[in-house]
Amino acid sequence: MIAVIGAGPAGLMAAEVLARAGRHVTVFDRMPSVGRKFLMAGRGGLNLTHSEPLERFLGRYGSQAAPQLLEAIRAFPPEALRAWAEGLGQPLFVGSSGRVFPQAMKASPLLRAWLQRLTGLGVTLRLRHHWQGFAADGALLFADKAPVQADAVLLALGGASWPRLGGDGGWVPLLESLGAGVIPFTPANAGLRINWTPLFREKFAGVPLKSVTLRWQDQPSRGDGIISTYGLEGGLVYPLSAAIHQAGDAQRVVIDLRPEMSEGEIAARLRGLRPRDSLSTGLRRTLSLAPVAIGLLRETSRDLPRDPATLARLIKAVPLMVTGTEGLARAISSAGGVAWDALDARFMLTRRPGLFLAGEMLDWAAPTGGYLLQACFATGFAAAQGMLDWTGRG
Repeated sequence: MIAVIGAGPAGLMAAEVLARAGRHVTVFDRMPSVGRKFLMAGRGGLNLTHSEPLERFLGRYGSQAAPQLLEAIRAFPPEALRAWAEGLGQPLFVGSSGRVFPQAMKASPLLRAWLQRLTGLGVTLRLRHHWQGFAADGALLFADKAPVQADAVLLALGGASWPRLGGDGGWVPLLESLGAGVIPFTPANAGLRINWTPLFREKFAGVPLKSVTLRWQDQPSRGDGIISTYGLEGGLVYPLSAAIHQAGDAQRVVIDLRPEMSEGEIAARLRGLRPRDSLSTGLRRTLSLAPVAIGLLRETSRDLPRDPATLARLIKAVPLMVTGTEGLARAISSAGGVAWDALDARFMLTRRPGLFLAGEMLDWAAPTGGYLLQACFATGFAAAQGMLDWTGRG
């Protein structure tokens, strides 16, 4: 029997590959239901992967990405993930940004179809099994359960973000005791904390800020954000959040409310402001600024200048002070995890033959946009191939 511990995308993908190869697979998870973070990821629309060319896609994992991670994605690329999802009866579509979603826009239909497939393949599911290490004879130890013998074990225990969904990094001491180096977890794809005034917070919390550019130092990020009670979140800020977190202390960012226009073009339009118009009315009429964008301007300067050149300069660079980033409890993902040099080419822990790792518990990070889930599926696929190779050789 092969044991898979962790019933998220990486673990379930490995279980499917192994079961298709005729192996007897049991999946264990300490939670009362499977795929909790996967379901959370699908609440706003399940972004499975991205449609951009593969080499550009691979570049999203950063210049320091482990070659082993990139090879796993090449072996199970976005096209393979899309074919797999459609094979579950989940038609997909490509959004205007190139992101790939199920037409249902939810994770639950896909997960239900997947679990039915796994059942049909003979995969056994054991919930409420909290793994606590190995016995002296190599048996798996679970809290308040009988020991379990397995021919090989895959750990897909997740990272350390959203711990209430199951991935709390509690496995770190166990892996370190087995000789694996673990890079400390830090928040990735996390919201930025900004001390809004009470009036702005009450009026605009939950309102999207669309088609703007956020700049920190010389790094830009363009897209949509969401005003939150604590600051700013969404795809606009996530690409920069890890770097801002590492920089520490208070960090200044600026927001360009009209990135498609030059400062001169904005000033020219502002010269069309009518004396009888309020400034808010004029900004809506001449620049189509949404109320939340005008509110953001007023958040930085209560008495907005009417001089076109001065106001245009502010619209192109609204200054905001970031006091920090959201912690692991609310970050979309985490950076850090088991160091790649602890694994061999088959995703097996070199100091523990027969123990394989996959998913977010490995040391990699990626932006939102389909890259997180793609890497989870791909490493689960790669680790399963490694297990087949190892068990096949006895």
